Amino acid sequence: MIILVFFLSINTDYIEYTLHKTINIPSNFFYYTFGVDFLVLVSWVLILFFRKVGIILFPLFVAIHFALHNYYLSTFLYSDVTVLFLYIGLGLLAIIPRWNDLK
Repeated sequence: MIILVFFLSINTDYIEYTLHKTINIPSNFFYYTFGVDFLVLVSWVLILFFRKVGIILFPLFVAIHFALHNYYLSTFLYSDVTVLFLYIGLGLLAIIPRWNDLK
């Protein structure tokens, strides 16, 4: 469910990319955001393979994605905030008991 909510952020990035000439978004913004989107997905895969680094990097990359939107576009992405809320509120409930089993 967490990754499905993050796909809303990716969809928002894609829509902004298709409209970037109309709403005057800097072109380098999309290199940053799509790069961070990719890193979020990589960290999610690391979580699925029980890697501690993925657990640490996932919320960090989502927060960076949120900060990029806040800095460049002055927009508040509720999908990023929801992802962080679900990750901290629900995801860590499943991760914390298994912390010693992770690599």
